[in-house]
Amino acid sequence: MAVQLDLSHMPQSAQLEGTIHLSAPLRVTAAEARRRVSRLVISEIGNLLYGGEPTIAVGERICWHVPVLLAYPDSGPVGQVGVLDVDVETGAVLATPEQLAALSDYALYLAERTDPRTA
Repeated sequence: MAVQLDLSHMPQSAQLEGTIHLSAPLRVTAAEARRRVSRLVISEIGNLLYGGEPTIAVGERICWHVPVLLAYPDSGPVGQVGVLDVDVETGAVLATPEQLAALSDYALYLAERTDPRTA
């Protein structure tokens, strides 16, 4: 399992040292986070999208960071169109209408530039 840390609030000249000990209730598995993202993007955007392999993201809250992938049924994956986060405690997919619109726009952009026979 990969872990991503949000260090965007650190000063530019900071030095990072330390040991990380993380303790949080993990009520939603990686597989469940992936399924939740897949269901959301299929219902809200289109059936050629699905959730990829999640990683843990540690920032203001702890989330599964789930890539959203575009794939054609016959030829397979085309590429990643974005990411969505899933709260590890509640299972809520943290997606705003703007994020879903951006995923949809990029999926369309990628689909228009990819031949489904050669993807």
